[in-house]
Amino acid sequence: MPKPILLAIDDDTSVLEAVVQDLRRHYGQDYRIVRAASGGAALDICRQLKERKDIVALFLSDQRMPGMTGVDFLQQALCIYPNAKRVLLTAYADTEAAIRAINSAKIHYYLNKPWDPPEEKLYPVLDDLLESWKEGYRPPFEGIRVVGVRWSAMDHAVRDFLSRNRIPYQWLNPETNPDALALLKDKGIDDTKLPVILFGDGTALVQPTSTEMANKVGLRTQAQQEFYDVVVVGAGPAGLAAGVYGASEGLRTLVIEAAAPGGQAGSSSKIENYLGFPEGLSGSELAKRAYLQANRLGAEFLTQTVSCIRSENQYRVVTMADGQEVTCHVCLLATGVDYCKLDVPGADKLSGAGVYYGAALTEAMSCKEEIVYIVGGANSAGQAAMHFSRYADHVHMLVRGKSLESSMSKYLIDQIEATPNITVETGTEVIGMGGDTHLECLTLRTPRGEEARQASSLFIFIGAAPKTDWMPAELCRDSKGFILAGPDLKTQSPKSWKLERDPYLLETSVPGIFVAGDVRFNSVKRCASAVGEGSIAIQFVHQYLATL
Repeated sequence: MPKPILLAIDDDTSVLEAVVQDLRRHYGQDYRIVRAASGGAALDICRQLKERKDIVALFLSDQRMPGMTGVDFLQQALCIYPNAKRVLLTAYADTEAAIRAINSAKIHYYLNKPWDPPEEKLYPVLDDLLESWKEGYRPPFEGIRVVGVRWSAMDHAVRDFLSRNRIPYQWLNPETNPDALALLKDKGIDDTKLPVILFGDGTALVQPTSTEMANKVGLRTQAQQEFYDVVVVGAGPAGLAAGVYGASEGLRTLVIEAAAPGGQAGSSSKIENYLGFPEGLSGSELAKRAYLQANRLGAEFLTQTVSCIRSENQYRVVTMADGQEVTCHVCLLATGVDYCKLDVPGADKLSGAGVYYGAALTEAMSCKEEIVYIVGGANSAGQAAMHFSRYADHVHMLVRGKSLESSMSKYLIDQIEATPNITVETGTEVIGMGGDTHLECLTLRTPRGEEARQASSLFIFIGAAPKTDWMPAELCRDSKGFILAGPDLKTQSPKSWKLERDPYLLETSVPGIFVAGDVRFNSVKRCASAVGEGSIAIQFVHQYLATL
């Protein structure tokens, strides 16, 4: 598929050449750089590109050009490529024109000339604009296609993995798209073994594992080195923060994540109480930004499942599920927690086939004009209710308690009350569910007695628990599996700490193994606090390394 285009326009040939060279150096691998020496010439190029069905991602136009100003050009280009990002290059004296252009030409940014050094004044701006452009870009489809039925746990797992790793794909459901099975037949693939992932290069994966998908779509599954200063297990908010601060402070940092960056927070449809984002942002967007930041600073990411951690003298050896091992001075556990399972008849059988734990945002479009049920009364349930209300005909929140006030932030309660297609049912819980191939009905205990309801989608948010059984036996945990660290070791398990010095604030009972985020005993279950713990953990890592 042809690369998207960055079009630079300036009548000064020396300036235009400098712009093109800067763009080519930083973006040449992913974009085609095209130039024009006037607004008129640029419009002719736009029309030709449009006829050839080429895509323009960004216009970078000078303001002062004879015949047609940059603002005039961008206004006309808006009609040809309305989704392209528009940036105006101005002299200091043209600031007023740039401000007017924000309204008239709907420009996204203006840059003062000169922009040296581009690493500080040009690339960060264009990086953000191009990332935003890619969010809404829907290329002519030549990429990944997933053939699978809606009511399949494996199909849901495949789509969830791709979505959370921000891998674009097209879903073909044979129940609603008759061409899907014909496509498999043409390729000689057994249509009884779904899901199948079809790739643009003609290859396919049948009922793939996460590792097979990761390898195929270009996620790293093999460590580049054998030794690291710090290995972070888990890439939720705490793990991502540790990756950013570890790498930025010169530590050889490896972050290992089995599913996708972001953890539970990554599946939140909108986080509105995170500092610095007054309009809120999705968990996916926060995770993406943090991942890109950590990666740019030098942190390495690995899509793998950690199966074992052991100590060998002053070193920690981390073993992956496929048998590969890496050694490090320090291991930071940031594995977060998983949603608790609903222990009622039918829940296990129907998991992934109408019954989902967490937001499962990949299912939102499938729920269009349906009735959705959500179990839970905390923030995660409230965020999911608001998200699904945009697609579903009606959303029912089933809350066991008497109200939402004790478990949910007020801003969410206010939003839910103001949303007409959300009904909060307090004093209500699910006591059974049924269906053959997928969820078809729920049995509820309500203040009015037992009720049977037709239902095809149930999303469950009933608290969370850590999965720490695989961790070293000498790592102290409470009765629920949360990891003890710092002062809590002294109060909860005073005999577990063997050294003369006190443990560092986030250090576990095993020196050199630290913990951050929701998996830690008595942690504050909020995204911002997890980020804080992940970042300050690196300070204690430095202190520990100084003792070696």
